[in-house]
Amino acid sequence: MAKISLVPAFKDARGEITDLLENENINAITRITFSKGAVRGNHYHKETTQWNYLISGSIKLVSQVPGEPVVETVMNPGDFTVTKPHVRHALVGLDEAELLVFTSGPRGGKEYESDTFRLDVPLAAGA
Repeated sequence: MAKISLVPAFKDARGEITDLLENENINAITRITFSKGAVRGNHYHKETTQWNYLISGSIKLVSQVPGEPVVETVMNPGDFTVTKPHVRHALVGLDEAELLVFTSGPRGGKEYESDTFRLDVPLAAGA
């Protein structure tokens, strides 16, 4: 998992324009909501890259590259992260939150489970 620094492409008195992604093939954009303590994920994808943009609230992203230590990252509104293929990940709602997930690979709609591999030992547990 990597945290991405976002820099506005344009800024004036009206506000800012910030490109979240450029030159990426996106197969799905998904809105996910969290209740406080809710856990999502505890899986990995073999082919899918997943970018996470937090709109509101706060969540904890727990990730692990196979053979490396577990990394916990607290995401706040405006934070943007990427989870590459084979990176194990789970998301925990630290309070009510809303997340946009951009995916490249077989992950959206009817293909939701086709590239999802559940972990035998969860990275995160519910509250």
